[in-house]
Amino acid sequence: MNNANRVLDAVVDELVDALIAALGPGGVLSGDALHSDYTHDETLTAEPVLPLAVVLPTSTVQVSNVMKIADEFEIPVVLRGSGTGLSGGAKPVENGVVMAFEKMASIVEVDEINRTAVVEPGVTLDQLNDAIAPKGLVYPVFPGESTATIGGNIGTNAGGMRAITYGVTRHHVLGLEVVLADGRVIRTGGKIVKSSSGYDITQLMIGSEGTLGVVTQATLKLQPIRPFVSTLLAPFSSLDEAASAVQHVLCGGVTPLMLEYLDAITMSGITSIAGIDLGVSDNIRARAVAYLIVALESSHEDRLEDDTETVATQLSEDGALEVYVLPRPAGTQLIQAREKAFFAAKAAGADDLVDTVVPRSEIFDYMTAVSTLADTQGAFVAGCGHVGDGNVHLSVFQPDPEKRGELLRAIFETAMSIGGAISGEHGIGTEKQKYFLELEHPVKLDLMRKIKSVFDPKCILGPERLVDPPT
Repeated sequence: MNNANRVLDAVVDELVDALIAALGPGGVLSGDALHSDYTHDETLTAEPVLPLAVVLPTSTVQVSNVMKIADEFEIPVVLRGSGTGLSGGAKPVENGVVMAFEKMASIVEVDEINRTAVVEPGVTLDQLNDAIAPKGLVYPVFPGESTATIGGNIGTNAGGMRAITYGVTRHHVLGLEVVLADGRVIRTGGKIVKSSSGYDITQLMIGSEGTLGVVTQATLKLQPIRPFVSTLLAPFSSLDEAASAVQHVLCGGVTPLMLEYLDAITMSGITSIAGIDLGVSDNIRARAVAYLIVALESSHEDRLEDDTETVATQLSEDGALEVYVLPRPAGTQLIQAREKAFFAAKAAGADDLVDTVVPRSEIFDYMTAVSTLADTQGAFVAGCGHVGDGNVHLSVFQPDPEKRGELLRAIFETAMSIGGAISGEHGIGTEKQKYFLELEHPVKLDLMRKIKSVFDPKCILGPERLVDPPT
């Protein structure tokens, strides 16, 4: 072992000793104690990376102490929730530390009068909604993975199928407790729905992918549960008819809870894996190229029946091959299967998954353009998405990394050329960063770098993602 390696090992030992002193032996994992789960998230293209250590804080004080140590040693820190991300956001760096929040998973408060909840970042969507459902409340952000954490959702500004009605994460975060890169602690916002008092640091943190600060508490806005739900399934023989139906449903006076698009291949894949039969005949399956799923909800059963009839009539008039008003168990199964579209794509051998977003009026023209781009690269792209808000989820099948990279760049560039963005909810992470840096406006990138330098001048938090170039 040369002198440089001895020095490095000594520094690592000193770092680990400092972390153990701050968190206790059970709060730090290193060496053989590092589980492989901490080396990656669910991104298909990211190679696992072994960090120097994983820290498991239990309080804001411990998070602050870790960040002070990281600041002193100038050691990078990558934040991790449940590891369900699809862009490499939780991917470690070799010379860094992973901060995981499985031990900070407390629901601090549920305030029924103000309809708010204060939670720690490791609380999962399932955990929160199970706790507040008996009070007639729901946290309506529905990104499709209920084991995802609130902290992770805040990092990527997660959206999901209910975004058409309820919006995305940033519409439901009222305040934050944040530990800055040097260990200082600040609070932003609170149990108030509006403020005109300076820059909105709460909103700046949301979607920053753990590069500006560490969220240790979040004050969330809750909604009343609407108990009556119906689900409609409408197959179409052309994209034009499906596009027309989307616009007419959205302008028809009934606001859907969900409005989802699936191409025929994706529909076949998710229903096959889930083992559900929705009663669609072989004849209609053979003719269908696109499916729309429309979910409706209401506080009143009779009003829901009227809304369901209105939407079903509209879908039929726009050329649906058939309109199925699914029994509630079947509707629930279909929505759950749609949530698992990622696993269907993964099982089918997809090489990458992307989630561009475009103006919803452009979504079907955009998907036609994507199909043409795929043909030029000898690739195949299957699609589904939150058509009500223009968020397109694409499963890309092209094993050649170079050709796949060219195709992804073209897919992202096409989305941005019509007023869209590279990611609607998964985030940029490490895996989409090169496209983000190539295609985003340089002045905007410069502003982002300046913001990053104010919050994190040593670039300790979330290196090698967003505007921080790979090393």
